[in-house]
Amino acid sequence: MTKDKPLLGIALMLGFCIVAPIGDAVAKLLGNSVPLGQVVLLRFALQAIVLIPLVWATGRIWRTQGRVFWLTLLRTILHILGIGAMFTALRYLPLADAVAIVFVMPFFMLLLGRFILNETVGHRRLLACIAGFGGTLLVVQPSFAEVGWPALLPVFVAANFSVFMLITRQIAKETDPISLQAVSGVMAVVLITPFLIWGTTANIPVIEMISPDPEQWALLLSIGVLGTGAHLLMTWSLRYAPSATLAPMQYLEIPIAALLGLVIFDDLPNTLAALGMVITMAAGIYIILRERATERQQAAATPAE
Repeated sequence: MTKDKPLLGIALMLGFCIVAPIGDAVAKLLGNSVPLGQVVLLRFALQAIVLIPLVWATGRIWRTQGRVFWLTLLRTILHILGIGAMFTALRYLPLADAVAIVFVMPFFMLLLGRFILNETVGHRRLLACIAGFGGTLLVVQPSFAEVGWPALLPVFVAANFSVFMLITRQIAKETDPISLQAVSGVMAVVLITPFLIWGTTANIPVIEMISPDPEQWALLLSIGVLGTGAHLLMTWSLRYAPSATLAPMQYLEIPIAALLGLVIFDDLPNTLAALGMVITMAAGIYIILRERATERQQAAATPAE
């Protein structure tokens, strides 16, 4: 078993909080110049290309079968839909707004845990969940007024990835995380490619394939490498520090995304959106800290064997 190294885990999670918004910024830079389907395909293809040699070099087992295979397939479909929706949202919304709205996900997961997994959720966490969702609505409101329905896409992304995370929990103990991502990359390529062939034949702009120019290729390759790198940083951070220690750090993505949006796109959240981001971050961190306190109380109440 790997020995905990909290400082290393925190450093790796900080790397994730920097790399992930940079990947989103690159996707936003690409804009509408490359069809969405092709962007998503290359995102997963790069994931497979990077991780398969790592799986082979480290002797990991990456075959799946039975229940794990079907859950992995469902997880991959959700991943495709989530990334596709996020990339679409980034074509319309400021970077910080899109990232902040996605952070409604912890509140969705809390509710899913309460109503689907029958987990105990105290009234204070439910109130924090309501407050955090309200903060998210403050971020959505100005964006919705400006661009319409695309402002709701990050909410779909959050709901989508909440289910994605629940499925991941179901198979986490039966799969290696790097092998899982490699398999998911291959599955995604197999699933997406027929649609792109059809879209190219039928001249459907969203799912057709084009010949990118050198600059577009550079951005596409960057999206794949940054997305895969961000996942690996998160995975490795959890090997060295408990998730309860690392979870509050993920909210650093919001101010980092705001900084990137300002520097690259000259976007700055308005007062209402900024207030919503602060409320969302505060409520999310409160929920995480309450989860950690509850776990400690349960551990203290459990008699030693």
